[in-house]
Amino acid sequence: MRLWSIHPRNLDAKGLVALWRETLLAQNALLGRTRGYRNHPQLTRFKSHEDPATAIASYLWHVADEADRRGYNFDKNKIACERAEITIPVTSGQIDYELKHLLGKLKTRDPDRHKALNQVKRIKLHPCFRRIKGPVESWEVIPE
Repeated sequence: MRLWSIHPRNLDAKGLVALWRETLLAQNALLGRTRGYRNHPQLTRFKSHEDPATAIASYLWHVADEADRRGYNFDKNKIACERAEITIPVTSGQIDYELKHLLGKLKTRDPDRHKALNQVKRIKLHPCFRRIKGPVESWEVIPE
């Protein structure tokens, strides 16, 4: 499961569809509708929000907006809460880590998007997040 801090517009088609599916799974985990994934590290920042269900729903609404922009048809009826604006801090180290991770995926899946994204000076974040200084988030699982 990867719930990106960077804006969904930076993802290729495969990545955007995967993000939608994975965030729906995350929503179900946060709502107690599934036994799996309830303790997944990617859920930590949503769990720490005062209203985790609204936080993950807000995240989903923005993913759906990007899907609409691309002409995809994601079923918004699957989003558990009404649209709300929330803000969750994310560290600069986490953003850098995710960008490097995404660039690795795009290198083979979408070389044109890889090239364009590799030239961006400051990556735009998912609208639910605000950048703060700091290292990679403590919940991030970094493969050795």
